[in-house]
Amino acid sequence: MIRPPSAASAALIEAGRRYYVPNYAQREMILDHGEGSRLWDIDGNEYIDLGAGIAVSCLGHQDPELVAALNAQAHKLWHTSNVYFTEPAIRLAEELVNASGFAARAFFCNSGAEANEAMIKLARRYATQHLAPEQREILTFQGSFHGRTLATVTATAQPKYQEGFEPLPGGFKYGPFNDVAGACAMIDERTCAVLVEPVQGEGGIMPADPGFLAALREACDRVGALLLFDEVQTGVGRTGRLFAHQWDGVLPDAMSMAKALGGGMPIGAMLCAPKTAGVLTVGSHGSTYGGNPLACAVARVILRRINRPQMLEAIERQGARLRAGLEALNARHGVFAEVRGRGLMIGAELCGAWAGRAGELTEQARLDGLLVLQAGPNVLRFVPPLNISDAELDEGLKRLNITFDRLLDA
Repeated sequence: MIRPPSAASAALIEAGRRYYVPNYAQREMILDHGEGSRLWDIDGNEYIDLGAGIAVSCLGHQDPELVAALNAQAHKLWHTSNVYFTEPAIRLAEELVNASGFAARAFFCNSGAEANEAMIKLARRYATQHLAPEQREILTFQGSFHGRTLATVTATAQPKYQEGFEPLPGGFKYGPFNDVAGACAMIDERTCAVLVEPVQGEGGIMPADPGFLAALREACDRVGALLLFDEVQTGVGRTGRLFAHQWDGVLPDAMSMAKALGGGMPIGAMLCAPKTAGVLTVGSHGSTYGGNPLACAVARVILRRINRPQMLEAIERQGARLRAGLEALNARHGVFAEVRGRGLMIGAELCGAWAGRAGELTEQARLDGLLVLQAGPNVLRFVPPLNISDAELDEGLKRLNITFDRLLDA
């Protein structure tokens, strides 16, 4: 097990508790540095990172090429605003559009919530320009998560994220995920857009069933509504395709991404198909920091590194190894009802005495030197760096087995 916090760590933790707004529940450690899929705290404890900063650190920690790209740009230009062009943002927009297979233009911002906020505004403005006055509703899905701004938390069809922030913005309705008949029945002459995650993240790592996205596409086309994909967590290789919707062969009218796009640098993006590429005209939307040259320089390297057949194949291979390891752990301990997901986005649903205890288990795993996440109270979430090595992944699974051995023995 890891060593308890030193006096220096305890003092910093106490300062964090004193000066932060108390909206987080940080673990009792001070992370200091990392390399690959390993992290160390200031007391020298080592951790295997199977959470990647919530699916962000896609190439792990201190990747030499990312560090070099950041350093090179840092010696040239940090910020200009969008009053001016910079080359890193132009090149990244071009590369994302060309890699997407559907998009014509890109908009840059700083986070997934901002990218989804941009898509919501895009949908409403498109409706104003092209649809009847009564066609303004946006359909999202039960179990979804789209962000923490007031509009995106309203789009998030989980009451626990919305409680206490009323009155919420109007014009959203919630449908059943993976229920073709139920969802399509809600797409009607009042619907201007459907916003969906190809794999629900915070909702428990729930992939869209085969045919579900295609049915949404058909229903949207029937009434003239936009189909919007939230790929904030799934995009940039996480599922073994560059974008998760590519598994289904269904194209969106716009798509959001963030997280892995910057590998830890704050960046989000919205890609727009030709149908929506001209909707947001001068002055209709903006972001002071969007397209920041530092973030874009790093993102260009990430996109080039991940959008290669051999890299996407490696993600699929490691995802299969992770699932097999979790299934073997389950055969030994009987703790999971199901292991599901795509690529290196895996959820293990707890059962029996462990049901509802995902948060507790993530802390117990930390005590054994393993960082893993939860997706709701009942699912352990595994979203490691996409370039995790066999040795790192095997060590992470070994430590999770130690955790369950220790808890079951107790």
